[in-house]
Amino acid sequence: MINFNNLAELIAMATDKSMPMHEIVIAREMHTSLRNRENIIKEMTASWAVMQESIERGISNTEKSLSGLTGGDARRLSLYSEGKVRAPYLGRAALQAAAAAIGVNEVNAVMGRIVACPTAGSCGIVPAALYAARERGASEEKLVLSLFTAAGIGMVIDQNASIAGASGGCQAECGTAAAMAAGALVEIAGGSPEEVGEAVALSIKNLLGLVCDPVAGLVEVPCVKRNGFAVIEAMLAADMALAGIKSVIPVDEVIEAMDKIGRALPKSLRETSQGGLAVTPTARRIERSLYGQEK
Repeated sequence: MINFNNLAELIAMATDKSMPMHEIVIAREMHTSLRNRENIIKEMTASWAVMQESIERGISNTEKSLSGLTGGDARRLSLYSEGKVRAPYLGRAALQAAAAAIGVNEVNAVMGRIVACPTAGSCGIVPAALYAARERGASEEKLVLSLFTAAGIGMVIDQNASIAGASGGCQAECGTAAAMAAGALVEIAGGSPEEVGEAVALSIKNLLGLVCDPVAGLVEVPCVKRNGFAVIEAMLAADMALAGIKSVIPVDEVIEAMDKIGRALPKSLRETSQGGLAVTPTARRIERSLYGQEK
């Protein structure tokens, strides 16, 4: 039986077998689901198709959410990335990735079809990272297979910490998604399993302590734009790892730290809308305008 309980084990298995990480994850899925490789890859290919559809819809979206809090920002950023009005600080590839991440979340906010990866609140980060890889020439096969690596990373974090904002704050949602995206990007670029692990550690470290504080209890503010920031961080973590930069703290210890930080966060900062941005005067005014009174 192929099984792994942490990333060190997953990395060691891939290294020992001279396989990319996605092959270990696929083999595990075949064993646990009793399905063949063809069906498993077919299912992941379908998920990637949904991700791409949500990106295309999101980048051109002008529709506001029911609350009116979000909608149209992905399109604004995508147009801005062309540099026709002002010269952007970031390159077009990075800005397009951020626009894609925001766009997928805007689609989620209008109840459109997305892939929760790993959650609805963080649904834009992994698709946007792969979109950036696709734009620079990665094949569809490589992109789909990299999603298994991302899935394996997500499974390990879920087993050893949390992927839910209600349990561990936004570090558990956007942090996990950024880690999944960073690992996938490293593999797409031909990085080793060890480098995948370094990218995961580097990306999570930078988001440790990130609280979950949705305004008016809606997965819109700050969640939608936060996805845009997180995909840039994931891309940077991947580049750092591919450049040979290592995390001083091993990846599984970083995940353990995430778990402890999540447990230490007060309840008010774990998706309850009782702290952080959710209790600012503006947030309270938004609540009153939406519900007639504060929640």
